[in-house]
Amino acid sequence: MNLSGNKSRLVASARELSLKWTETKNYWRDEKSREFEHRYLEDLFIRVDKTVAIIEKLDEILKKARSDCE
Repeated sequence: MNLSGNKSRLVASARELSLKWTETKNYWRDEKSREFEHRYLEDLFIRVDKTVAIIEKLDEILKKARSDCE
């Protein structure tokens, strides 16, 4: 199980989405864009941060389990 690689891909994807959204906001600046950001993206980025923390904790647990089994 490669949690580190999955974490890296998740972080990179979230970073790319954030950059694309920033570019999009240069052209889409109405109430609907603010609603979209609030409704979908804010929560998504919060959940990505929480997921990254969980992946890091799981990685620690798996490393300890492997070490204990050796």
